[in-house]
Amino acid sequence: MATRNNLLAVILGGGAGSRLFPLTRDRSKPAVPLGGKYRLVDVPISNCINSDVIRMFVLTQYNSASLNRHIATTYRFSPFADGFVEILAAEQTPERPDWFQGTADAVRQVLPHIRDWRIDTLLILSGDHLYRMDYRKFLARHRETNADITVSVIPIAPDSASEFGLLKVDEAGRIIEFREKPKGEALEAMRVDMTSLGLTPDEAQARPYLASMGIYVFKYDVIEKVLAEDSSRLDFGREVIPASIDHYNVQAYLFNGYWEDIGTIAAFYKANLDMTSAIPPFNLFDSEAPLFTRPRHLPPSKMDNCEIRDSIISDGCIINGAKISRSLIGLRSRISEGAQIDGAIMMGADYYQTLEGMLADRDANRPRVGVGEQTIIRRAIVDKNARIGKDVKLLNESGIESDDGPNGMYYIRDRIIIVPKNGLIPDGTEV
Repeated sequence: MATRNNLLAVILGGGAGSRLFPLTRDRSKPAVPLGGKYRLVDVPISNCINSDVIRMFVLTQYNSASLNRHIATTYRFSPFADGFVEILAAEQTPERPDWFQGTADAVRQVLPHIRDWRIDTLLILSGDHLYRMDYRKFLARHRETNADITVSVIPIAPDSASEFGLLKVDEAGRIIEFREKPKGEALEAMRVDMTSLGLTPDEAQARPYLASMGIYVFKYDVIEKVLAEDSSRLDFGREVIPASIDHYNVQAYLFNGYWEDIGTIAAFYKANLDMTSAIPPFNLFDSEAPLFTRPRHLPPSKMDNCEIRDSIISDGCIINGAKISRSLIGLRSRISEGAQIDGAIMMGADYYQTLEGMLADRDANRPRVGVGEQTIIRRAIVDKNARIGKDVKLLNESGIESDDGPNGMYYIRDRIIIVPKNGLIPDGTEV
């Protein structure tokens, strides 16, 4: 039975994250703020800690400064324990002068660092998914089937199936076919009878496909072999897993809980606002499996004469005379008199402005950090440290699908208005 001493987790930092632009303009995908006070990378790290997986490497490459800082200041284990969360940044070496070219290539390039730990099991995770999983059950399935590779899979509906790697399994749960993002007849051919996997007939009809979650367990000697066999195989889902099916015991682990791939602005927006539901699909209040992040020692939020419905208000906010509905308000947010926030995500601020700073903003006729008086914001994402003036209307009433505002002042993606980090919206602006 594997123990935590011969097990190590690798969390993939992801690529450039272009589909999450402008949230990834100044940071990597795993560093994008989530749920008012967390970052996306906190999800797989918290899952690991709650599953007693306490040795983790986070692989980074693009815009990694804020992610590196978050990891370094958050995850510090006791000096008397053997746990760690360490950054492994892409590096050029005499043998490999290029950067990470894909998920498999990233792991291939860092194997010399992993090899030093003399492990027998490697857990590979994504840094930009939202879910809660007990990896001990995943690892138990891997051991019970004596698998060389185990892939975590989830039932999904037809409307999104073509966006994922799909697979079929035999009666024992062994993967017998794997196709990356099939379409048309190839997609229809990947339907699976989910009742044999424990789903009810109604659930099986609604979700007739098995999708890879991009989460894998490898026997360490096997991953050494499969990555050495062909250096042109750069991605696990597209190349390594399909090529391994006929030569190794590749098993599936069925996960039937909430899982969201935060790959687009629409997915990010929905996943965050879903947390404000009466019974949220991803529960931040689960005491059995808490979500960890950096303690900031902020004061409680202060609200005066406000009307707030179906919303989450994070620590350290100052809100005066505002109406807020189905919104998520991040750390240190300032919202002024008469503001209306509806269906919005405010990521808050990294700092409190001093009185001198606010007076300087007033003298310069510049909005201070936060939301000004009588401003209305609907269906929007306001990134950190944004300055939104008074009498602003961020509404997109014409339903524009995609647009770039002047000088990067704002962006519209999936009909959602996005004010970028450190952005400034002057008084009276209408979008």
